[in-house]
Amino acid sequence: MTLSVGLGIANSGLSVTADQTAVVSRNVANAGDLYASRKTANIVTAAGGGVRLASITRVFNEALFRNVLSTTSVASGQRAILDALDMLDQTVNDPELDASPAALVGKLAAALQHYAEAPNDTIRARSAISAASDLASGLRAASQTVQQVRQQADKDLSSSVGRINTLLSQYETLNSAIVKGTRAGADVTDQLDARDRVLASLSEEVGIRTVSRADGDMAVFTDSGVTLFEGSPRSVTFQSTASFGATTQGNAVYIDGVPVIGASATMPVASGRLVGLAAVRDDVAVTYQSQLDEIARGLVETFAESDQSAVPALPDVPGLFTYPGAPPMPPTGTLVVGLAASIRVAASVDPAQGGNLNLLRDGGISGNPAYVYNTSGAPAFSDRLQALVDGMNTSRAFDPAAQSGAGGSIANFSAASVAWLEEARSSADADAEYRTALLERSTEALSKVNGVNIDEEMTTLLELERSYQASSKLITMIDSMFEALLTAVG
Repeated sequence: MTLSVGLGIANSGLSVTADQTAVVSRNVANAGDLYASRKTANIVTAAGGGVRLASITRVFNEALFRNVLSTTSVASGQRAILDALDMLDQTVNDPELDASPAALVGKLAAALQHYAEAPNDTIRARSAISAASDLASGLRAASQTVQQVRQQADKDLSSSVGRINTLLSQYETLNSAIVKGTRAGADVTDQLDARDRVLASLSEEVGIRTVSRADGDMAVFTDSGVTLFEGSPRSVTFQSTASFGATTQGNAVYIDGVPVIGASATMPVASGRLVGLAAVRDDVAVTYQSQLDEIARGLVETFAESDQSAVPALPDVPGLFTYPGAPPMPPTGTLVVGLAASIRVAASVDPAQGGNLNLLRDGGISGNPAYVYNTSGAPAFSDRLQALVDGMNTSRAFDPAAQSGAGGSIANFSAASVAWLEEARSSADADAEYRTALLERSTEALSKVNGVNIDEEMTTLLELERSYQASSKLITMIDSMFEALLTAVG
């Protein structure tokens, strides 16, 4: 080996060591970042016996990464459902605080029984009317909360769609850089990490799967098979609804013109925040609204007045509880959507509205004398009040669509509604906790394989330092030999 060749080898060693040190420094700087993979400098022998940096690659386990994406989507959707159930739980709170519909139904039953024991006591009468008014107000407030939850879910759907479009735009930029860099033989490991971060963020919003193409290109599809990105991002669209009522149906989310969320979805996605929010808006909150509506319908039915004529010919009409529009009686056992939002105490029996509270005892709340029970006007008349108490304990049919039991008394049904909500929340909480723990284990497994170990990187730096010192000593030695040679020939 000539001195010139030896010097070239030593210089190449210094250069490669510097490149390797730079790679290790990048690793150390990114330690703790889940989606920053460990980079490796690949060294090959060059012509003339030296060495050179051939490429920089990263440690990447595709199976573990896909598992993280999948668990992220499921956990994100479950958290959206749990957050909504926490808000709905405000309508129930602790039944012992007399804030839930079930507790308010119980208060009304107790007030009626108390009034029936002394039907000439106006204080007891006023308490019964007040309990009825509180119950109607409670149902209206609960219904309003349900629609607020649905509207918030709809707004969050809009925000989620906006984030998806932003992420797809970022993905396009990174993917193009990766393809271009791969074709040019450049180091694209940082861009690959950045693309993984975008995919992880995207998986929070919607379940995805990826397909690798040539030159580092990667296509992205929803977990139902709809294209999100293939060469270019697809448009994700959604029209939010300004306000929600019980009969309002939210709009679908479209990806490239294909409905993926909503009643009209032809290729519905299975996971992600989009799915959780849609479940809240179109299923969970709607079911609870149906239960409130059935409680309201049961109250109208329980307190209805019937024709007291010798030969009854008139239909039953709403009594203590009514709703706007001079309505007929709602059909038995059939859901009337939105009834809880409009139920109220009839003005004719409510002193706060200028009414006569004795009509609760005597009947004729509708204003038609044919519906008067206490025709003599006796102040001790208790038959009607006791019948109302018995009616609250009478089993009746409820619409199965409410998913809270098809029969039982109004008290039992309202208690079952509270139990349904609490069970749904408890189940969602347990599922969210499980999914979160699963995600933590998945990310930990990914980090162990792909991530940076500081101890290992420090050890590598020490080895590189020794290599650098060896190359430096070799250069010093060759320099001395050159000086000796020049002196000898000079």
